[in-house]
Amino acid sequence: MTEPKHIEPHIKESSAIRDFVFGFGDGINTSLGIAAGVGAADVSTNIVILAALVGMFTGAKAMAVQNYLAVKTQRQLLISEINREKWEIENKPDNEIKEIEDIYKAKGFSGKDLDMIVQKITSDKKVWLDTMLREELNLNLEIVGNPIKSAFRMFVSFLIGGMLPILPFFFSSGLEALFIAIGISISTSFAVGVVKSRMANTNKIIGGLEMAGLGTGVALIGYGIGSELSNLGIISL
Repeated sequence: MTEPKHIEPHIKESSAIRDFVFGFGDGINTSLGIAAGVGAADVSTNIVILAALVGMFTGAKAMAVQNYLAVKTQRQLLISEINREKWEIENKPDNEIKEIEDIYKAKGFSGKDLDMIVQKITSDKKVWLDTMLREELNLNLEIVGNPIKSAFRMFVSFLIGGMLPILPFFFSSGLEALFIAIGISISTSFAVGVVKSRMANTNKIIGGLEMAGLGTGVALIGYGIGSELSNLGIISL
């Protein structure tokens, strides 16, 4: 009887999860906050929808641009470190060999075992470079992600999250639409938080409540601001 094949799920590009969670969460928070704030000011449903849509697309674009710049900058910094490490391997090989020895000595290797490992690693410059990047500098470009992909994922996930709280206002109005929007936001945020926590191997309930609670908190703040502005007569349509 053959041993069952064992497959371990690993996240090769954790930036994809990061972009989706941030984008989706920010989208929900932005739209729900605007819908709650504008809706509390006792304006027409069309105004609520328009304000939320404008905020959603503006937020999605801004988040995508900022994510692109952040990821690009981080990649540039990491690439400069990689190029420096390549130069040191080519021009100061003795120092880099000593660093490999020190790394594996710290892991408990010595004698012939240590010599064999160092020889094996330094005989292939790609393996040598990868080892130095991973063991000495803890660098991994895959985790950082691709700037264009990250920007696109952020934009799309923001729109998906941002559209959910707006949908009820197309079919209802007033507090009924707002309560439905809050319900949708809480349930979907909780689900995303659970999935995120499951992938990160952390407490799923806490992760779900954390995401759901943040979105609801933003909505309540927005509702309070809108209501107060309406009471003061600053907004009344």
